[in-house]
Amino acid sequence: MHWVRVLLVALLALLAFLQLRLWFGEGGRRSVADLQQKVDAQTRENGGLEQRNSALAAEVEDLKSGEAAVEDRARSELGMIKPGETFYRVVEPQTGDLSSDTASNVGNDQAADSVEGNPAP
Repeated sequence: MHWVRVLLVALLALLAFLQLRLWFGEGGRRSVADLQQKVDAQTRENGGLEQRNSALAAEVEDLKSGEAAVEDRARSELGMIKPGETFYRVVEPQTGDLSSDTASNVGNDQAADSVEGNPAP
């Protein structure tokens, strides 16, 4: 009967050891939950990068396929105009006296005339 008790204690100790490894050991529930969180975060990041790549691929395709995209980009980013076009600059009036606003508008009219190739008066 003594050996049955020893066997029972040994089996309980083995069960306790296995349970501890299952819950707290490497590859246990806690590390699986941590890895799942990392996988979820990486999946979210990959989704954002896929959207960014799709947008960039569409922009590259637009630039390759047509002149309209190149022209639009040249106008917006570089401020370029076509020959024969007139460039108008709209300046918001500043808070101040009216005489300084009028003087700045006259200067802008002269700049617009010089851009289109007409000499300033």
